[in-house]
Amino acid sequence: MRVLIVEDEPFLAEAIRDGLRLEAIAADIALDGDAALELLGLNAYDVAVLDRDIPGPDGDEIARRVSAGSDGPRILMLTAADRLDDKVTGFEYGADDYLTKPFALRELVLRIRALGRRPARGVPPVVELAGIRLDPFRREVYRDGRYVALTRKQFAVLEVLLAAGGGVVSAEDLLARAWDENADPFTNAVRITISTLRKRLGEPWVIQTLPGAGYRMAVGPSTPDGS
Repeated sequence: MRVLIVEDEPFLAEAIRDGLRLEAIAADIALDGDAALELLGLNAYDVAVLDRDIPGPDGDEIARRVSAGSDGPRILMLTAADRLDDKVTGFEYGADDYLTKPFALRELVLRIRALGRRPARGVPPVVELAGIRLDPFRREVYRDGRYVALTRKQFAVLEVLLAAGGGVVSAEDLLARAWDENADPFTNAVRITISTLRKRLGEPWVIQTLPGAGYRMAVGPSTPDGS
């Protein structure tokens, strides 16, 4: 999952980003409306955590633009405006959820996870495929009933692959969904993470490599190299 944090207080934005990363959620930061619109145009985000009172186009304007499209991220307004009228107008501008400051990071994570389960195809809270069971809320993975300990990045990559339902996910898409904007597009991090994830999950290999195309969850037996 990838999230955009739109917040003009740098320390708060960085604290949220660091907290999300601990939950295997990749996060980028925009400190004003112009930066937010630029990042939204460049990257495919699942959720945008949006402060309403920011420089440049304000949070309400950004919410309006995002909600006008058909494939934009879900909007979670995170703001000090806590009156009922504020919440009503927030939803009218296109917010999918609303959380007031001060807030608990754990609640923010749960709300982001809940919004991330609302794409058109409807990803279930617990995903099961090819003998793998992933629970995003508990951050637990099981293979054939056996608990598998994963790093945060391995968990994030597996979550993207499972959400594809057996479809092919390119290395570029994995980099966009499981890493943040600071990731080097020429890095071999995806290949290395896939390799270590495959070993953690154990044999028979459940992640297939399709040369020149990407990766997918195997629906049948795989060769030792995962192809």
